Amino acid sequence: MSSTTNVFITGATGYIGGAVLELLLEHPTASSSQFTALVRSPEKAQKLEAIGVHAVVGSNSDLDKLEQLASESDVIFACADADNVPATKAILAGLKKRYESTGKAPILVHTSGTGVLTDHAAGKYAYDTIYDDTDVAQLETLPDTQFHRNVDLLIIEADKQGYARTHIVLPSTIYAHATGKLVQLGIQNPKSIQIPCLIRSSLKRGQGGVTGEGKNRWPNVHIDDIASLYIVLYEAILAGKAGHGREGLYFGENGEHLLYDVSKAVAEALYELGKGRSPEPTTFTEEELNADFLIAYLGTNSRCHASRARALGWKPKYTTKDLLASIKPEVEAILKE
Repeated sequence: MSSTTNVFITGATGYIGGAVLELLLEHPTASSSQFTALVRSPEKAQKLEAIGVHAVVGSNSDLDKLEQLASESDVIFACADADNVPATKAILAGLKKRYESTGKAPILVHTSGTGVLTDHAAGKYAYDTIYDDTDVAQLETLPDTQFHRNVDLLIIEADKQGYARTHIVLPSTIYAHATGKLVQLGIQNPKSIQIPCLIRSSLKRGQGGVTGEGKNRWPNVHIDDIASLYIVLYEAILAGKAGHGREGLYFGENGEHLLYDVSKAVAEALYELGKGRSPEPTTFTEEELNADFLIAYLGTNSRCHASRARALGWKPKYTTKDLLASIKPEVEAILKE
């Protein structure tokens, strides 16, 4: 590796990627790193250039650009789209070229998600299995047809072939607003997806809703905690201490929630703000579930322990209590929009 480390990031204007880039820019390694980001907006590209990030205008659909940028990189943080097979193949092709030209395996940190663990519970029950990211044999029982799994398997295969050292971060339900320089500069999207979607769907029907009976469980993680996981992992990679390939899946969770409890917090907040008929959530109808994939998806189970990141020294601070406390402010923010 040259004295300057070329670090390429996709999804830098997104909720996760922006939070990761923010911490990378503040990290001691930043002074010996050249950061490059692929962004859609020319205006955001200019803002990134102003803070020392080389910005290339383009998207995950620009496969030639992705391959080219990957072939010039020592380290890649892929934070854009967990299900984009062509984009992943382009990045891997670029990394292979990098390996062939330098003789050194470049590093990939890819963003997947605990959606890979989901079922079809429809809010009716919680399953008993808790997946542990240090239990490789257990993770390898996941069917190839699970969400995100097709992309994850391509990445694990690249590591097996030896031309890249790959690591996959699997965040769970991420919550709270991202804050910091990239948000203030209008570069980064500060908002999460799952809980705001539940709030918006509930507002639309004038009543807090729940998928099925809300008996299913999901893990959760605060945006600041998941961003710090990437940094703890990066430090371990640089120190040669991080598991990679099939031993390189890192869940991001610090507790789990019952969907019902989240739905109830939404219903109570709407009721208190005069936007809901009752503080008790009511079940989404079949029609409502068919109209919004994400609302149906909220009824799945995903249960895991983030043992691998904790073993590297990751210390998440926020818990399920903080998730539930974040709901009313999130409702208020959405009402202000």
